[in-house]
Amino acid sequence: MARDYYEILGVSRDADKEEIKQAYRRQARKFHPDVNKEPGAEERFKEINRAYEVLSEPDTRERYNRFGEAGVSGAAGAGFQDMGDMGGFADIFESIFSGFAGGMGGPSQQRRPNAPARGDDLRLDLKLDFQEAVFGGEKEIRIAHLETCEVCSGSGAKPGTRPRTCSTCSGSGQVRRVTRTPFGSFTQVSTCPTCNGTGSVVEDKCDACDGRGANQVTKKLKITIPAGVDNGTRLRISQEGDAGQRGGPPGDLYVYLFVNEDEEFHRDGINVLSEIKLSYLQAILGCRLEVNTVDGPVELIVPAGTQPNTVMKLENRGVPRLGNPVSRGDHLLTVLIDIPTKITPEERELLEKLAKIKGDRTGKGGLEGFLGSLFK
Repeated sequence: MARDYYEILGVSRDADKEEIKQAYRRQARKFHPDVNKEPGAEERFKEINRAYEVLSEPDTRERYNRFGEAGVSGAAGAGFQDMGDMGGFADIFESIFSGFAGGMGGPSQQRRPNAPARGDDLRLDLKLDFQEAVFGGEKEIRIAHLETCEVCSGSGAKPGTRPRTCSTCSGSGQVRRVTRTPFGSFTQVSTCPTCNGTGSVVEDKCDACDGRGANQVTKKLKITIPAGVDNGTRLRISQEGDAGQRGGPPGDLYVYLFVNEDEEFHRDGINVLSEIKLSYLQAILGCRLEVNTVDGPVELIVPAGTQPNTVMKLENRGVPRLGNPVSRGDHLLTVLIDIPTKITPEERELLEKLAKIKGDRTGKGGLEGFLGSLFK
């Protein structure tokens, strides 16, 4: 399975277009083959380009958020592509080298410790039957996630009270320790041990959540499975992850789909594969017979003289294309010929007469010789 594109660029899932652009510049500067000669740098650079191609365009990003790699598999491959609003490759190339003379940019900005924080994303693996994957539909799932405490509204403090500013770090969430040496002073910054980096301390904890600001809740959800999903397809359920902290938005729930194997049908992309077994007489003379498809029984016309392993096609009886259910694949049936190992005396007499008409030599085991010559 392909790596997560947000992880490749090092951005959160709610990052805006400018954040994605800046993250791409940083990663491209680091792994560009003209700069980084380490093994694997070129492949990583292509991977970064691919991630930016998908996430920089709203349409492809939305499909990726909903379906994962399966939703954007038709997009352009990784490599040196048109950079759109990035000003072309020359602009990127310039930005890659612009930081080497004066260092890699200015000092990073610190996020405020008591600022709202988005909740964690969650993952759920869901198994589907073959037909459910083909046609989609509604499924009920059960999830356990953190929800903001209704009693304290997520503050963690008992109603009527509020958290106080941490006296150890004065609300910064960090403590600094200065060490003087013969070579100069060194400053070490670490997370405040009193408030664990939040910048505030809850003295009177909420009884409902024990000061956590959120509670673990199990709930049922109804989700819609699009037609045409396959193993590894990922669905994004917005804001059904863990609750955010300090008023931040909740994360998302990602449902990864896995399809159970079917005894009769198999899948090849958007095509459905199965086998049909004919008697040797049906294969020679042709016939009409009823075959099973994902849509139900369908009549199939088998022409006279059909050979073993012939593949017959039922158009538009396959899997709907993901994101475009009007377009469907085909159902491909492989013909198997059932040659009997035992026949009645009457059948043997008739077959020997037919073999004599055709001029075939027969004798002991003559039936095998006859049928073998028919299907060469």
